[in-house]
Amino acid sequence: MNQTLKIDIVSDVSCPWCIIGYQSISTALKQLEPQVAANITWHAFELNPAMPAEGEDMGEHLQHKYGSSKADFEQTRKMITARGAALGFPFNFKENGRIYNTFNAHRLLFWARQFNKQTELKLALFGLYFTEGGNPSNVEQLLQVVEKVGLPADEARKILESDKFTVEVRAEQAKYQGMGISSVPTFIINDKFKVTGGQAVEKFVEILSEITAQEAA
Repeated sequence: MNQTLKIDIVSDVSCPWCIIGYQSISTALKQLEPQVAANITWHAFELNPAMPAEGEDMGEHLQHKYGSSKADFEQTRKMITARGAALGFPFNFKENGRIYNTFNAHRLLFWARQFNKQTELKLALFGLYFTEGGNPSNVEQLLQVVEKVGLPADEARKILESDKFTVEVRAEQAKYQGMGISSVPTFIINDKFKVTGGQAVEKFVEILSEITAQEAA
């Protein structure tokens, strides 16, 4: 019997494990077709909600936040790049890479739901940041991404120049924090099964198969 799973993904566009996790679960879903399908909705999580508009040097930020040395940082970047390449996503880390505030990106993602283009926009934002080395807090760069996925840029500009969807995004963040979510990505399946992290494709196949079996029972 075919099943369509409801998958809510809590993530940030500046989280490399979020795109790795998505690529993994997406590949797993393709392997399980046509028995398993999914309706995916993205939800906001800010890794650095207090980050100023100009951002911060990535290496310095990770050192301050996690105590990572430059060697640790380089090793992690190589691992992430390899994982991404294996899943078809190109990471292009730069020596002078920066961490940025992502709240405006989350407001646009909330807006994109009504057009059924949330995943397209999310993937384009991951590409802007991790592949192109862009700034997901920069209005003009965000508008270029919006146009790229076929969303109305004039409407997006009005959103970015106002506080529209600020209350909704803040409420959504509070909701998931209240559920105990403190790391991303977090995948919530059918409102009751929670999976965290950039799991391997094989692990997602196993998890999704177990869930569909339980739901069918």
